[in-house]
Amino acid sequence: MTPRVETLRKELIDQVVQKARSEFKGRSGKIAETFVRTFYAHVPPSDIAQKSADNLYGAAASIWQFAQKRKPGQPKIRVLNPVEAEHGWRTNRTIIEIINDDMPFLVDSVTAELNYQGLTVHLIIHPIVKIERDKSGKLIDCTGAPNGKKTSGKPESFMHFEVNEQTDPARIAHITARLERVLSDVCAAVEDWPKMCDVAADILEGLRTHPPQLPLEDIKEAEAFLEWINDDHFTFLGYREYEHVGTGKNQKLKAAPGALGVLRDADRSIIERWADNEPLPREIRAFMSQPQLLMLTKANQRSTVHRRVHMDVIGVKKFDAAGEIVGERMLVGLFTSAAYSRSPVNIPLLRQKVAKALTRAEFPPASHDAKALAHILENYPRDELWQIDNDTLFNNAMGILHLQERQHTSLFVREDPFQRYVSAMVFVPRDRFDSSLQKKMAEILEEHFEGSLVSFAPEFSTESVLVRILYIIKVGPSGIPAYRVDQIEEVLREAVRSWTDKLRDALIEAKGEGSGLLLFERYGDAFSLGYREHHEPEVVVADIEHIDDVRLTGELGLNLYQRSGDPADIVHLKVYHDAVSLPLSDILPMLENMGLKVVGEEPYEVSYRYGDGTGAVWIHDFNMRTRSGADVDLKAVREKFHQTFARVFNETVGDDGFNKLVLGAGLEWRDILVLRAYCKFLLQARIPFSQPYMEETLANNPELARLIVELFHTRFELHPQSSAKIVKRKADKLSRDIAKALDNVSNLDEDRIIRRFSNVVEATLRTNYFQMDEAGDEKSYLSFKIDSRAIEDLPAPRPMKEVFVYSPRMEGCHLRGGDVARGGIRWSDRREDFRTEVLGLQKAQMVKNAVIVPVGSKGGFVCKCLPAPTGDAAADREATMTEVIACYSTLMNGMLDLTDNLSGSEIVPPKDVVRYDGDDPYLVVAADKGTATFSDIANGISESYGFWLGDAYASGGSVGYDHKKMGITARGAWESVKRHFREMGRDIQREEFTVVGVGDMSGDVFGNGMLLSKHTKLVGAYNHLHIFVDPDPDPAKSYAERRRLFRMARSNWADYKTELISKGGGIFDRRAKSVKVTSEMKALFAINKDAVTPNELIRLMLKSEMDLLWFGGIGTYVKSSRETHADADDRSNDALRVD
Repeated sequence: MTPRVETLRKELIDQVVQKARSEFKGRSGKIAETFVRTFYAHVPPSDIAQKSADNLYGAAASIWQFAQKRKPGQPKIRVLNPVEAEHGWRTNRTIIEIINDDMPFLVDSVTAELNYQGLTVHLIIHPIVKIERDKSGKLIDCTGAPNGKKTSGKPESFMHFEVNEQTDPARIAHITARLERVLSDVCAAVEDWPKMCDVAADILEGLRTHPPQLPLEDIKEAEAFLEWINDDHFTFLGYREYEHVGTGKNQKLKAAPGALGVLRDADRSIIERWADNEPLPREIRAFMSQPQLLMLTKANQRSTVHRRVHMDVIGVKKFDAAGEIVGERMLVGLFTSAAYSRSPVNIPLLRQKVAKALTRAEFPPASHDAKALAHILENYPRDELWQIDNDTLFNNAMGILHLQERQHTSLFVREDPFQRYVSAMVFVPRDRFDSSLQKKMAEILEEHFEGSLVSFAPEFSTESVLVRILYIIKVGPSGIPAYRVDQIEEVLREAVRSWTDKLRDALIEAKGEGSGLLLFERYGDAFSLGYREHHEPEVVVADIEHIDDVRLTGELGLNLYQRSGDPADIVHLKVYHDAVSLPLSDILPMLENMGLKVVGEEPYEVSYRYGDGTGAVWIHDFNMRTRSGADVDLKAVREKFHQTFARVFNETVGDDGFNKLVLGAGLEWRDILVLRAYCKFLLQARIPFSQPYMEETLANNPELARLIVELFHTRFELHPQSSAKIVKRKADKLSRDIAKALDNVSNLDEDRIIRRFSNVVEATLRTNYFQMDEAGDEKSYLSFKIDSRAIEDLPAPRPMKEVFVYSPRMEGCHLRGGDVARGGIRWSDRREDFRTEVLGLQKAQMVKNAVIVPVGSKGGFVCKCLPAPTGDAAADREATMTEVIACYSTLMNGMLDLTDNLSGSEIVPPKDVVRYDGDDPYLVVAADKGTATFSDIANGISESYGFWLGDAYASGGSVGYDHKKMGITARGAWESVKRHFREMGRDIQREEFTVVGVGDMSGDVFGNGMLLSKHTKLVGAYNHLHIFVDPDPDPAKSYAERRRLFRMARSNWADYKTELISKGGGIFDRRAKSVKVTSEMKALFAINKDAVTPNELIRLMLKSEMDLLWFGGIGTYVKSSRETHADADDRSNDALRVD
């Protein structure tokens, strides 16, 4: 206690005393002061310091007023919730006030009762005060606490309890009644204590003077025991004597007069099913008839005095002169602490049991087993040791000895001789024991013994790897049921076995001991508590297999499964990913595109050890159901789902609604690839339906989707054993089946869509679908050669044939007007309608090539996965061109996959390709926009195929002519421009003129054209990335800068030196939200706004008053006012087009 706290305590008590003096005058004030100081004399300072002087005074005054009148021998009890108006003080707790004659056990008995009632005791004040009263019980004087000095008055116990607030009147009445019963029992026990000691002495004297006809050793031990308990080793609480009445089934026990202590109450039984003057059950009669002098057991009732535990019962049989049992003498009470702390070898009865067990074991006295058995008996649960018979003790002790400190779960049972309960002693490994295991084992014991838990007591020893838990299970009215210890023990062992134990066993069973233990060492502690709660160890083996594969390969792991009992439309997917968790925003769209609705997801991190290192794998467990409500045939689709999802995740397969056909139609990813590729072709062929609509149509008609795929396989799969006629018959039948099934499709749009899919399959002449790459794997792209004139509703003009190439990274086409045709390959930025762009160019090529080859051709491609800008222009340009070259190469590969070769004069068809057209070995390409330097790449691919044209496949390049360098197209167009101006009387080769253009200096037509006159004033231009504005360019300087960009590989407008741009100009990103308009731009392009969008700026540039519009880029940017944008047939430029 610190001086400061003690000072505060003293100050508060002084304030309370001062208040008492002011309330009570004269002698009453002095008496009140004495009481207050006595009341708070031994209260801990911390309890006082938390309260105000007013409340401290209120508590003392309340019980002082309550004590003003009390008859001796009668306790006073009051339970109240003080309020200011009624009691003069207030607190937020319920107050219990008790005044009683001072005697032992009061405070601990009341406290035990309050705790038993579930109340939280916050404060106890319990002074003993000498009080003088008159004959009526009125308080006359208070002389403080007893101090050994002779003063008037008798000691009374004042008890003040503060508990959590109770407001229910019925509850308060119950608490009061229970406390009255406790005080009554305490009074009875204390009052009759000398008499009960005398009874014990009388029983002892009777044994000595009139010993029964029993073994002398037992009698002597009983005498020693009775003498021992009477030497302050037993707290006597009650005594009752019974006489045996009747025999056999009619045998009864009749209580004799003269019961003492708590047993004065005739209604208070000692042992359940042992009612006064009622026939005894068979098992009790059998026990009573045993020639055993002493009986030690537990009463059914808990003690209300001293400790709230089941009372100990000491029974001593009465014998007549003939040696027959004629009655029972019952002493009830509580063994004192010495009975539990002293060695059993020093306690009568217990020493006899221990000695008999050691003798029976026949171990050499100094042996390890003898010492171990002695230790077990020494530490045997003391309450059990009092009650247990010799045989059960020996068997249990030997069983415990045989455990040999092994981490093994064992059960030892003792039955109550009166069939009221069983005691179950369980040993479990120390590191497995916790509160949840304790509850689980209690439930197991309750179930097997058909009873309820009365108490449990775990015992931990620093010297043992085991924990001992003693359970007391009260059985039902019918007594102890039949049971087998080994069966219960096995259930307990299963409960004790930890999750990791079960995992270890499951791994060994599944993988063998060597591999199983190796995996357990790696993954035994890898799983979180949340994971363990949701996964049985037997199931985890499969997870570990996937996790180990991910650990070794780094690749995604998958497990589509269904749980037992789930509806058939519910599935679960576990996704295993190395090192880091996956964002849900990445995964959910993939699953939704596969026709699933994600109901929930549980992520788990698995942190494993491997050698000296560690690693982690994340498991994402998705709970899903099909969006359509259709059942899932897991066996049929599981592997197909795995393959498709993995490829979608790795971006080698498109992530779209066609993937619903895995679950909906049972198709594999490559079958879906065919439908997806045809969909992409139909979109380019201007089908009037969106991709989502086509996806939905096939998902709604899974059988027709399967038939279309089957038709494709039938037509193009190699059939060495089948003739062309047989294949045709099968294909024709499938076409008829499709037509017949379409009769059941009520939606007209869906009918049209499915017919277009069927038509394009039938119009396909060749495909590389069944070709493998050099590694023997499926190719990453798919190409079709299509009879364009057989395609329904294909926009005119129709080429003779075309090749369409699809991959997740690119799409491309090559249109040919005849068998012998030439034309360039363009890198298009018109992703939605690049075929339309190519078709327009092919139409022009037909005219241009008439003097070279009979007809023209044209090709183009779009890149769908261009790298995102990083801010480093040079690096971005390099990354972009790397991707463009890869996409260009895919188009070249896709075309050559389907093209016949020549070996001398002999046609060599492509490998694994079924042909539905004639020989077609002629295929050439040329450079175009974005591919001016790609001819060598194309020729390298041609040579890798062994194509007969070799480096003549692509014109230009290192062994041909350079389109851009020669500038043929631009020069021809420029002659037309010069003539146009000449007819207006202007010579653009000698005088300045203004130009707005479409393109950039890297292009063949735009770049060459903008260098054909040194008097060109390029005031504005745009390509797919930038808008270039130079309101008043210096012709010479701007010409030189354009020439620099023209000679720079892969240049664009961002490379133009901005310091050369005239005032008010600039280079603007077409992705910007707006462009700030300068006064120079306003004047040049007739703009009346301070800011415009990039598209607005382009439209204004196209409509501005300029001398020349130079279209070096492909697109339809001008139309008649009588035309619609649809007439222009160039969707990608609808936002820019002007009338």
